[in-house]
Amino acid sequence: MNNTPFIQRRQRVLQQIGSEGVAVLFAAPEQRRSNDTEFPFRQDSYFHYLTGFDEPQAVLLLDGATQKSILFCREKDALSEIWNGFRYGPEAALEVFGFDEAYANIEWPAKLTQALVNKKSLYALWGLYPEHDKEVMAKWHSVQQSAGRRIQTNTYVPENLADLAALLDGMRLIKDDHEIALLKKAGEISALAHIRAMQKTRPGMNELQIEAEILHEFMRHGARFPSYNSIVAGGKNACCLHYVDNKDMLQDGDLLLIDAGAEYNFYAGDITRTFPVNGKFTAAQKDIYEIVLAANEAAIAAVKPNADWGEVHLIALKILVQGLIDQKLLRGTVDGNIESQAYQRFYMHGLGHWVGLDVHDVGKRWHNGKPLLLQPGMCSTIEPGLYIATADDIPEVFHNTGIRIEDNVLVTENGCENYTALAPKSVADIEEVMRG
Repeated sequence: MNNTPFIQRRQRVLQQIGSEGVAVLFAAPEQRRSNDTEFPFRQDSYFHYLTGFDEPQAVLLLDGATQKSILFCREKDALSEIWNGFRYGPEAALEVFGFDEAYANIEWPAKLTQALVNKKSLYALWGLYPEHDKEVMAKWHSVQQSAGRRIQTNTYVPENLADLAALLDGMRLIKDDHEIALLKKAGEISALAHIRAMQKTRPGMNELQIEAEILHEFMRHGARFPSYNSIVAGGKNACCLHYVDNKDMLQDGDLLLIDAGAEYNFYAGDITRTFPVNGKFTAAQKDIYEIVLAANEAAIAAVKPNADWGEVHLIALKILVQGLIDQKLLRGTVDGNIESQAYQRFYMHGLGHWVGLDVHDVGKRWHNGKPLLLQPGMCSTIEPGLYIATADDIPEVFHNTGIRIEDNVLVTENGCENYTALAPKSVADIEEVMRG
């Protein structure tokens, strides 16, 4: 494997915590599914980001004084490996992943105790794994008590319990070249799955059948898992933002909203497309669809370095509101409807979120009460939508119309790159794909 990106990230953290800091991170726990079966293991995103080491029961210690990264992991065990598969063991992990030192995982408490002496700051992902917090604090207290008994030797322990997430979130917000390549691959696989769904969808099929086609395409291209639970929502189901039952029959004349993305080597794709079950938009469906598409395209065009995310959101919102006014679904002015939030009857979520190791990735949208300015290397979704449920005051032609169009964009030096553009989204392109 290419361990260089992980080594470089650990070095950045070591530099930032300084010679008087120490950081500790834990691998994700294994999750029981039922009785004696478990869910497939998925490493904690923070831990993967710094190590690339994807086994459970592991600990990473970063010692600012020595500028060393130290891994603690399971020892080799021939019998266990017969039953449960390969494990690296400390010796191989040291070589393959580029750590400075590696030990059996039973040794981490003693090594942490040593590392805490004469440090001012202890960094951890406090609150993420409470049981590990207790273990770390127990060691901190023991060193504190020892230091108190030896005060004449000028021994001290960290007084600052620092949030490692704040440091790592800032790093993860700006993707490096390694991450960008994986995100683009995840986007490509996700787009191919949406194309397959368009090609396979017919009236009378079940939502679950379409989800199966999507998962098939993910796996066919090397993405074993989706990056989140797929939404395959026909007709009225599309008006439920997080509909994941995926069990109803697809009706002729309805729209189908699919929100699905592949996870490729831990990085998430996240695409939404909406298309007619029978392959042909009605006039009313097309009217609403074109509003959402215009908002999507205008927002993407506005993404560039130093753009204000709040302004990008507002560009899309104004197009959606004007479209609703034009279709007589809202009354009054654009500004008036935005001020009163009347539009939230039909559009009740934000424009997008960061995407990376997590589909809803870490990183702030606001800084000191102001929207964050976009910078090269940031990756975000752009996903405007309109959701028109059945109601007495809504024309019947619009009933149960749920439309969302979502792309993933990378902020570049000169603007942005929509790396999910492979998935068709114009009316003409969608209808052509569905004709086969």
